[in-house]
Amino acid sequence: MTEKEKMLSGEFYFANDKELIKDRIKAKKLLQKLNVTEYVMNGNARQILRVLLPNANKKIYVESPFHCDYGYNINSGENVYFNVNCVVLDTMKIEIGENVFFGPGVHIYTATHPLNPIERRTLEFSKSVTIGNDCWIGGNTVICPGVKIGNGCTIGAGSVVTKNIPANSLAVGNPAKVIRKLD
Repeated sequence: MTEKEKMLSGEFYFANDKELIKDRIKAKKLLQKLNVTEYVMNGNARQILRVLLPNANKKIYVESPFHCDYGYNINSGENVYFNVNCVVLDTMKIEIGENVFFGPGVHIYTATHPLNPIERRTLEFSKSVTIGNDCWIGGNTVICPGVKIGNGCTIGAGSVVTKNIPANSLAVGNPAKVIRKLD
């Protein structure tokens, strides 16, 4: 099994594998064009996004600057909006529904590391993230590896989402807690 296959299956993998480095460099070159050369959403920026995010719906809108590890692990439905300064560590699949809006500075992490410091020197692993339809993720929210956010949720600004959030919930805080159901 290659290191990339291990990464995508959630097993321990070596992140400095040549194939993974090559994939990250490709993403960084595309991000440099998106974040520096094009900076505003236009036809050229959309073309870059189609290459960077081949599994995202073409109706995705990304404000620069934007950062991700690979891009190809980000899957989205229609009408997804990322505000400025979003960071998506997509070492594993991230599934984003339709009509999802991310405030500025939102971070989504799938990458995580062993607790053992010796193992952590060379290994990491990943857990997928799922965000349902019609969600609003407030600015500077952090979504941790393995989290599932149900349809119709609002996550308050500055929250750290460490556990699953059921559909139609308002969750806030660090760690994020459901404070009420939404109609």
